[in-house]
Amino acid sequence: MKRKLLIVSALAILVAILAGGTLAYFTAEGTAHNVISSGNVEIEVQEWADAEKKVEFEDLEGIMPGMKVTKIAEVKNTGKGDAWIRVKLVKSITMTDQTASPNLDLIRLELDNKDWKLANDGYYYYQKVLKSGETTTPILNSVTFDEAMGNEYQNAKATVDVMAEAVQAANNGTTVSAAAGWPK
Repeated sequence: MKRKLLIVSALAILVAILAGGTLAYFTAEGTAHNVISSGNVEIEVQEWADAEKKVEFEDLEGIMPGMKVTKIAEVKNTGKGDAWIRVKLVKSITMTDQTASPNLDLIRLELDNKDWKLANDGYYYYQKVLKSGETTTPILNSVTFDEAMGNEYQNAKATVDVMAEAVQAANNGTTVSAAAGWPK
């Protein structure tokens, strides 16, 4: 009887050990690697010399008073995040006759006043959020050199610089005028 009790006890201990060992096989481990990346705001000014936007604008020579030059300027959002856009247009004339003062009003710009609004700070603000991969409507379509340009403008160099800036649109106001973070 003791022998039976010893065998039953040994079997019970063996079953308990096997059950414990089996339970170890039912455990598991896992690791989750989560990456959270911030977006970015990147833009590119694009200038075109034709209405079809196939020829990039390049410096021109031999422009005469009264001529109109196609210069289409727009901004493309090349970043991952949506953006608010503003543009400053800066006209300048470098005269060969250093005694003459250039009249910048003789360079007339054909602008888009529908989607772009001029603010008191001298910037034109695009009135829509520019989504990633999208391009604004052109702010500038052409440049005209006034017929009143006299001989003092011979060999002068006129430039129209298009300087664009962008800030994130996400969590940054519901309109471009309410957006914060513009460079000073």
